Amino acid sequence: MHWAEHTARTIIERQPDKETYVCAAGISPSGPVHIGNFREVVTTYFVARALQDLGKDVRFLFSWDDYDRFRKVPADVDQAFTRYIGMPYSAVPAPDRSDMSYATYFEQQFETMLAAFEITPDYRYQHEAYTSGIYAEQIIHAFRHRHAIYDILIDHKTAAGSDDERAAFYPATVYCVACGTDATTIDSFDEAEATYHYSCRCGHMATVDMRTEHRMKLNWKVDWAMRWAHEGVDFEPGGKDHSAANGSYTVSSRIAQEIFRQPAPLYLPYEFIRLKGESKKMSSSSGGVLTPQDLLAVYPPSILLFLFAKHRPNHAFHIGLDEDVLRNYSEFERFVAHSSRQSEDIQQSLRWSHRGTAHLVSFTQLTMIGPMVGFDPDLIENVFCASVPPEQIDRARTFVTQWCPERELQISTVPNRELHAQLTETEQDWIGQFVAALRTDEDILAAFYRLTRQAEKKETLRLQKHYATLLYQLTINQSYGPRIPLLVATIGRERMSALLDFVNEEITTSRKSRDRA
Repeated sequence: MHWAEHTARTIIERQPDKETYVCAAGISPSGPVHIGNFREVVTTYFVARALQDLGKDVRFLFSWDDYDRFRKVPADVDQAFTRYIGMPYSAVPAPDRSDMSYATYFEQQFETMLAAFEITPDYRYQHEAYTSGIYAEQIIHAFRHRHAIYDILIDHKTAAGSDDERAAFYPATVYCVACGTDATTIDSFDEAEATYHYSCRCGHMATVDMRTEHRMKLNWKVDWAMRWAHEGVDFEPGGKDHSAANGSYTVSSRIAQEIFRQPAPLYLPYEFIRLKGESKKMSSSSGGVLTPQDLLAVYPPSILLFLFAKHRPNHAFHIGLDEDVLRNYSEFERFVAHSSRQSEDIQQSLRWSHRGTAHLVSFTQLTMIGPMVGFDPDLIENVFCASVPPEQIDRARTFVTQWCPERELQISTVPNRELHAQLTETEQDWIGQFVAALRTDEDILAAFYRLTRQAEKKETLRLQKHYATLLYQLTINQSYGPRIPLLVATIGRERMSALLDFVNEEITTSRKSRDRA
């Protein structure tokens, strides 16, 4: 059974009569949302799809944690933005200095990308939720139970608490109305009036009515628990850093149950996605990350969805834009072409990710043919004798030119006499026979098979590989290349004959020498 279906069935078993199941995910817009964050979203997406396939009504809730504090300036953002540290993301200007906020700038990028995957969650912007006051009663409730919350937090820390620390503890931070930062201290709380007094490092201080002025955000573990209760969340994944014995999920689960009287949702920890060659997890706030937009320039949405669907969330894997791209394409193309032969898990992953890729030409072949014809759409379609979508050509061009320039194959302009002179007489004779086949109407693949056929299959395969390599070396100066029929179609029979016909070339050269004499 696919991991998402197993999770969905467990959710139903916990609450079999619930009318609508809520599956949640959330990200803080601290910078470009990277492919590691994307795993949280697609994990929730696949579980929601599985619930729908089981006939259940589902709400896919996506929370933008844009009322979190701006804590670090990413490497690729102007370092002058340090002046905004401590403000909520929703109050920080956009990196491009446009009219939108820092939060909106990165949120819109990610939402546009999700639309390309046909993933359309119900977005909840936490800065709107907090400042509108819809959480006011939950925040007041948390303040009234602040000492119980403190006790839960201390239970899961190695350091001991103290009576003074407990007395001064409040489960939230305040954004100062004067300077906008969270450099504040809550000095007192009037439980009967639901008011608090705060002072700020900037010198401002005020008494605030919690029901009418909303500039406060609950601390992370309390906030998570409160939102589970407020939204009635049934499922939410989380990174493995939240999943330790005393991690965020464990602590928030207790707060949800003991403070907000709401059982914690079913939780699925996921492993981080790492860039190939890197050992550290990606971080939006550090910069230099690989985003889903980067991958969409090379992959169609279907293959990216498939990669995440086929790997269990607790399985770590690296992703890069090197030769692995070709392996991932080839695997997907093979699975789609022979889907009925695949395991139940693979078939389910294909159903949830497939977006009409079956008719596309081989991406690996396209990355070799494309450079030889300048990625000209008409020439490419002539070679493949098939329609090739412009976006597939664009992805092949991007992959070759930006990520794998060593695959930028070019057709030789003159015959490679030096290499031909090094061939054995048998090899030279074989090349001559292949040239003869090029000058007839014989199907070129049939001719290639005819010229390499041996009594033993193993020897036939060896010769096919050997002579294909020779043809590549003599025509494109590489030891690899596209399938032989595609190579011939790309170069053209006449031009390829000229590159391989060393017999006639020698006769012509000899005549020219005699004429000069």
